[in-house]
This record gives sequence, C-alpha cells and structure tokens, in this order.
Amino acid sequence: MTDAVNHHLYQPTAAAIWQGRTDIEDGSSGKRFHHMVSLTASEQDSSGITLLGFCCDEGVRRNKGRIGAFHGPDLIRQALANSAWHHQTDSGASFYDGGNVFCHQKNLEESQKALAKKVTNALNQDHKVIVLGGGHEIAWGSFQGLAAHLQEAPINSPKIGPKIGIINFDAHFDLRTYTKDSPQFPSSSGTPFRQIADFCTAQGWAFNYACLGVSRASNTQALFSCADSLKVFYREDNELASHLMQKRITELTDFIAQVDYLYLTIDIDVFSAAIAPGVSAPAARGLSYETVERLLQPIFEATNNKGKKKLLLADLAEYNPEFDIDKQTAKLAARLAWDISHAMFKTL
Repeated sequence: MTDAVNHHLYQPTAAAIWQGRTDIEDGSSGKRFHHMVSLTASEQDSSGITLLGFCCDEGVRRNKGRIGAFHGPDLIRQALANSAWHHQTDSGASFYDGGNVFCHQKNLEESQKALAKKVTNALNQDHKVIVLGGGHEIAWGSFQGLAAHLQEAPINSPKIGPKIGIINFDAHFDLRTYTKDSPQFPSSSGTPFRQIADFCTAQGWAFNYACLGVSRASNTQALFSCADSLKVFYREDNELASHLMQKRITELTDFIAQVDYLYLTIDIDVFSAAIAPGVSAPAARGLSYETVERLLQPIFEATNNKGKKKLLLADLAEYNPEFDIDKQTAKLAARLAWDISHAMFKTL
C-alpha cells in the first residue's frame, strides 16, 4: 500500500503506541488488539481493515472551536490497544495500521487530499477503512477517498454514479456556507457535508445524507433550512428517545435500503458531555451510548443484492484530549472503533 503522499504529511504509527497486557496462560484465546495489529504493508493481507489517523486542528480552528483534536488519533489507538480481540474471520484478514496524515501550517486542503489518497488506496486493496480524527473536516477527506475508489469501480454507471449513503451521528449538520475561491468563508469542520453536497451536484450524483442526533439549540435556522433544501434525512436528539427507537430504526433501515454503499461518520460531540467531555463542542443534552449502539446495528447488518455488506468506510471525529477526564472519551471512541471493526471483520 505505497503512495506518493509527501513525507511531511504522513508518518507511520510508532510501535510503542500499541502496548498492553499479555495473558500467556490464555494462549491464543488471550489475544488483544496490540497483538494483532500489523504496522508494515508487507504484513498486510489481501483483505482486512486499514486504520488511519488524521491529525488536524485546522478545521476546528477555522470554525472558531476549541482546538486539541490534532492529538486524538494516537490516544484512541492507545485506548484500543488493550481491548480484547474477538474478531474471527475465515480468511485470516489483517488489521493494518496505515499511520497518520498530518495537517501542518494550515495546509488543510492538502492534508484532506492526502487522506483521500490513503483511503482510496486501502479500499482498492479490498480493505474496509476506519479513520480516527481530528476535527470533522475529516469527512471531506474520507468521502473524497471513497468517491475516487467507487469512480474506478466498473460496476458503477458513470451516468448515474454510485449510490452512497452518508450516515452522520452528530449534534451539528456541518452544512455551513463556504466560499471556494476566496478566504471570506473558508472550509472548516463545519462545512464538510456542504462540500460533499456540492461535489455530488457537480458529478450528477444523488446526495444521500442522514444526520442523527442534531441539536436544535446548536444549529441556526439557516442550517435547518439548508438541510431541508438538500433533502437531508435528520432526527433531532430529543427524537431519539427510547420509546421512539423502533420507529427511528425503521426509518434508518428505509434510508439504507435506497443506497448501495455506506459511509459512517461519528462526531463524538453527539454524546452527552457526561460521558464525552473531551470534545471540541460538548453537548448539554446529547445521546447515550446505548442509543447510538442500537442505531448502528442496521448499518452494520445492511447488505447489497450480492450479499456483501454495504459499510465500506467509517471515521470518528472531534475527540479532543485537551478536555478529556481520566481518558473516558478516548475509551468511548475506542469502544466505537472496536464495535465498528468487529462488524467489518464479520464481512470479510
């Protein structure tokens, strides 16, 4: 999995990040993530999962948020390293850590392109992809990588384009206005899904975007109007109560049925600040892990007409260790990565 990403934008993950306990008495059944991760491309199997990091604060800075997410990826890795390994596959597929893409000196657009190339290369190698952020500007890089991969797939009609479903768990729409050719309103962590919508329009593709957990108190009427004009499927945080969950699952399942591929993105600020204090914009209300977990199941289980799972790509955004307490948000993000990887390995 080699590419021409500039060395100043990319660095392999240090082996010291993947450390944890070893229970010799348990033999092969006592494996943990740090035992199973591959750090070099030569150890990579022809199928599996590629883990990437996107070390970036620039999008949050441009969006007038609290910076600190730059340091998130390796801390999530450290929290994941000691997690028990239960991911069994018939093919013996690998869990490959593809390293970190960095955003230095405000070079956001260059870094997003570098991330996109990494995502495309991994998908082209028949790997599912999980990306750790970084602010939610990660989504524009992730999506570009998926789009480039699918544009190369002969199964997709160039006239219609691939039917990609984007499912975002987020307190915010991230549909803010931006200007392409002037610095007046730069792209940021608040604009990625507006950028994706514009890309889809330019390509003649459908924009299939679902945003779950939106906080009305945290999004202006302009953003709700934009979401309505783009026909976004959204449900607010107070619409995800337990007594409404079956209806929400049915709606989400219907959304998934209309697409062939899924891109899952989770902004950690969708969770209540009580369980996720380490984010750029903590939520006064937010969601519980149990609520998100139930809604993830139809995403994990969705298959296309050939029996292949639809979920190809997932990322986690906005973990900010500067404001974490006893690493509890890192542990939450690591559990999400565990759940997502467990679901992905079942498809290999």
